[in-house]
Amino acid sequence: MSVPPIIVKKVKKVTAGHHGGSWKIAYADFLAGMMTFFLLMWLVTLMEPKTKAQVAAYFRKFNIFSKAGVSMLMEFYRTGKMESPKVQFLPQELPPVKGEGERFRKIIETRLKSLQEHVLIEAFETTTKERVVKIEIIELVNKPLFKVGSAELLPEGKEILKVLAEELKDLPVLISIEGHTDALSTRRGKVGNWELSTARAISAMLELEKNGVPSEKILEVVGYADNFPLIKDNPFDPRNRRITLTLHYGKADQPQVKAGEGPPLTP
Repeated sequence: MSVPPIIVKKVKKVTAGHHGGSWKIAYADFLAGMMTFFLLMWLVTLMEPKTKAQVAAYFRKFNIFSKAGVSMLMEFYRTGKMESPKVQFLPQELPPVKGEGERFRKIIETRLKSLQEHVLIEAFETTTKERVVKIEIIELVNKPLFKVGSAELLPEGKEILKVLAEELKDLPVLISIEGHTDALSTRRGKVGNWELSTARAISAMLELEKNGVPSEKILEVVGYADNFPLIKDNPFDPRNRRITLTLHYGKADQPQVKAGEGPPLTP
């Protein structure tokens, strides 16, 4: 009688199955990402308030689709030239900046008589000989222009911006829009003064555009929180809560440049 052969099967057990050590790679990538994130946060804290506000404003208006298509470098290799940012020159014959300041004061006194205490106007020439008119749209005690802790304009704020927009839409100027808060933290606690001041500046920009101001006239939109109070000896003064419109008339001997059409750059 023949004895059947005995077959012994040895099964090798592998810890973690077919996954192996791939989780270690994923974990290392996660740690590298976290380290990069914290490094970015540290660098942001070192920024000057003005730089931080400009970066925030840039990303709020940035559109990933606005530059879609052939890159500038590929365009250069294909055509032998590179398009520069398009520019348009404003007229050289500019009105006296002080006269413009007086003109805006008269407009406020006649068309915004009930709200004129909310608007301060200053006309001056900078150290670089640039002609500037600055319009401060301020809040007063128990007379807000925005909803509390919000970027939503109240009817009074909309009316002021509407009247100004009707004057600005045809003027040869570039417009900087700044949002400012007082030193009090926002009552709702959901957003900080940086976010609130920037959001209010954007609301003011949208209101101007709604009333006819071309977007090409908007030079920048930034929020400065409570870093540049109007009433320096009292950072909690409600007048520090304001929107600042700076009208850039350019220099007397040089035309101002804005977004528009211009010649290409050739190598």
